[in-house]
Amino acid sequence: MHDLTCCVQHPAVSHEGFSSLAVPTYRASTIVYDDPQSFAKRSERGLDGYTYGLHGTPTTRTLEAQLTALHRGVRTMLVPSGQAAVAVTMLAVLLPGQKVLIPDTAYPPVRRLCEDYLAPRGIGHAVYDPLIGEGIADLIDAQTRLVWMESPGSGTMEVQDVPAIARAARARGVLTGCDNTWAGPLLFKPLTHGVDFAVEALTKYVGGHSDLLLGSITVNDLALRKSIKDVLRMVGIGVSPDEAALALRGIETMGVRMTHTGRVARQFAERLQNSPVVSRVLHPALASCTGHHLWARDFAGSSAVFSIVVKPEFKERLYPAMAGLNVFAIGASWGGTRSLIAPMSIAGDRTVRPWDASETLVRISVGLEEPAELWADLERFLAAITAN
Repeated sequence: MHDLTCCVQHPAVSHEGFSSLAVPTYRASTIVYDDPQSFAKRSERGLDGYTYGLHGTPTTRTLEAQLTALHRGVRTMLVPSGQAAVAVTMLAVLLPGQKVLIPDTAYPPVRRLCEDYLAPRGIGHAVYDPLIGEGIADLIDAQTRLVWMESPGSGTMEVQDVPAIARAARARGVLTGCDNTWAGPLLFKPLTHGVDFAVEALTKYVGGHSDLLLGSITVNDLALRKSIKDVLRMVGIGVSPDEAALALRGIETMGVRMTHTGRVARQFAERLQNSPVVSRVLHPALASCTGHHLWARDFAGSSAVFSIVVKPEFKERLYPAMAGLNVFAIGASWGGTRSLIAPMSIAGDRTVRPWDASETLVRISVGLEEPAELWADLERFLAAITAN
């Protein structure tokens, strides 16, 4: 064989005696076939077959299967981000003339998706009170095709009655989707409560190290799976096996990370209720949090994320005090090893449950640093706010 050919074609090596705990990272654009007949009939391989790298490799399929098992679903599709998971789901089920209902507490880019992308294309939306429960039935009309949920709510942590909303929607032939990023499949499984689409940003707890962007859509109906895959194929969306490999590594420690950070976050939330700076602590595990009884009924535990509402008189002191944090980093997202803190603007994104613009919300995500050092950093932060 000529040297140039040797450079291109890899020799076969024995795998006998080799066994690794790590999932191999299979990178591919081209998938090769044994013969021309197999290539000509590649469409017959179906959605679970390998036809082109864009549509999956054994690495991405392993992560999909693992998420499917955790969610008690039938199939999972990977997408480039959590927002992409929401957008692809809506594009897969909504046609011009139809409508989606979204909660007032939804992740703000979801509202922008509805207002700035779907609406100009003839797809309507309406915003509902996240605490409406089975009352959602009164908002479902002939145009409604999908009811979207996010529980707890983005930033403000209101817990929705997911089973009641799913029942009411299903009784009227309407699909439901739930952004489950706060809880992940370890703390809440939307599909087991009647939801059709369980969506998550794997960027957070599954990745676990703040170094990847990935999302997932899990379903328990193969027809819904096909509708999602059709959109992904038509618009050419796929994910890198390298991102999937990082997620596969992160998911192995997700259980212990979430147990630890959830416990510490809950302890911090309880302590912060006594701070003179804080008017309210928003954490579903606290009895004072809106929807706490639903969280206690439906969720298996607490995650690392919660929020505090700073009293209006301290609003102007917040940013200077936050700049003095040493252990917490200022940044968006959550679920990584590093603890994060971020001021959030809520009032402009509320239309049904108004938010007092004089109140400033600060979101906290607990990481894996020494809890005593994290608490000391928060105490210095709070003291700086009240200092003359």
